[in-house]
Amino acid sequence: MFSFRLAYIFSYNLFQFCGHTWILANTIARVLSFGQDALADTFYSVGFVMSLCQLLSILELFHIADGIEKARLLPRFIQVTEKNLLLIMVIMLEEIQSKPVVCAQFCLWNILDLLRYPHELLCVMDKPSIAMLWTRYTLWIPLYILSVATEGVIIYQAVLYVEPTASTSCPLNSTVSTHSPLPFVLMLYLSVLALGASVTVWQLLKERQHHLEKWNKKMKRK
Repeated sequence: MFSFRLAYIFSYNLFQFCGHTWILANTIARVLSFGQDALADTFYSVGFVMSLCQLLSILELFHIADGIEKARLLPRFIQVTEKNLLLIMVIMLEEIQSKPVVCAQFCLWNILDLLRYPHELLCVMDKPSIAMLWTRYTLWIPLYILSVATEGVIIYQAVLYVEPTASTSCPLNSTVSTHSPLPFVLMLYLSVLALGASVTVWQLLKERQHHLEKWNKKMKRK
């Protein structure tokens, strides 16, 4: 029986899967073709599609709240918020866009999403796979921790750029006023990021245990 909600969530997950597949494939192809020169140009080549996918990911909070998707709201809220805030910062600070760490961050984000959206698609089609389930909830956690560490590196580099003393210690010319609170805000966000990531990992571990136990019980009933 046709369900609009089912068709919508399938289309959403398929779009995100295709979008992140294109971004990761494009990034890898550019690195293989142009080497290190491609690292500085990653944001300009895939930034728009990456921003679109991350902006649309806000819809996932409504999916969970509405019951379309079965997941914990808090960890997803933290993940969506931190990604979008970091993207806004990278978009605002053009000097950060050419950093190789931005390329690494985009790759990690896309790998994480390519572990998640195929699993979601299989669940929508009611064809869950234990391999995809295990991969989604096991490999996802260490990769997420690595992704957060990379985000921290980007924020730290941004602090060096906007800090008033950056002009004497960094080749980049700071255009921020000496009285700007932005460096303090970024350092504060760095602390909040570490706290939010800790909460997210704890929630993800509980979610992993729940789903694996649910699968085991399902197999025993059969």
